[in-house]
Amino acid sequence: MSNMDLDNLYRQVIMAHARQPHHYHPIDEDLPYQARKYNPSCGDIIQLSADVSDGKISDVAFDGNGCAISMASASMMTDAIAGGSIDDAKQLSAAFSAMFTDEKAPDPALGDLEVLAGVRQFPTRIKCATLAWHALDDLLDEAERSQ
Repeated sequence: MSNMDLDNLYRQVIMAHARQPHHYHPIDEDLPYQARKYNPSCGDIIQLSADVSDGKISDVAFDGNGCAISMASASMMTDAIAGGSIDDAKQLSAAFSAMFTDEKAPDPALGDLEVLAGVRQFPTRIKCATLAWHALDDLLDEAERSQ
């Protein structure tokens, strides 16, 4: 696939998830785990909530306001972790983070999330792409401590 095709796919995926984000609704305060992250450089806010029991993420949702990249990343992240294990979500988060810090090709385990590698072209937007993932790391740490 040419770079132009990849750029076009990147834009299409970002815009589709930004327009209609998955797992996006007001936070259910009854869900036991919550994490909130704020990016002061652009004003993006993501609040993540989940129910985690027996090491499995049985319910996950996010709310907040942000640019297309932060909303799309949160949408894709919640799709990827819903129903999975804490360990799988932690590994996915590490691979996602490495995609922005390592020079090598993204981990194939990222699947569709790899399209967000296009954000590397815009270093100031990396914080937008990783905001929800930082919230996820906090939420998973809290869940592990309490189980």
